[in-house]
Amino acid sequence: MAVSIVHRITGAGLSIVGLAVLTWWLMAISGGPESYAAFAKAAAHPLGLVVLVGLTWAFFQHLLSGIRHLVMDTGAAFELGINKAFAILTLAGSVLLTALLWLYILEVRP
Repeated sequence: MAVSIVHRITGAGLSIVGLAVLTWWLMAISGGPESYAAFAKAAAHPLGLVVLVGLTWAFFQHLLSGIRHLVMDTGAAFELGINKAFAILTLAGSVLLTALLWLYILEVRP
């Protein structure tokens, strides 16, 4: 049940915060080099990174939880043990995918 609630919260967060960041990014691109530099500076700030990492986690959590719901819509994974394991896997998977992506962004990518 908690994962279903988190699924709804991440969906709302992605649509509100994600849309705000996307709009700001597009406005910065269209505003020229100075405008984009200001956006890039804000995104590189520790608070900006927290927002971006949070959006990344929300995306992966929403994606994996959506896949879980899709599987359950087929009539599978309703047994209590399997359902709990699937719910834990969505939470662990979203954290792992977020960590791997940000490790790549911050360390591996030139």
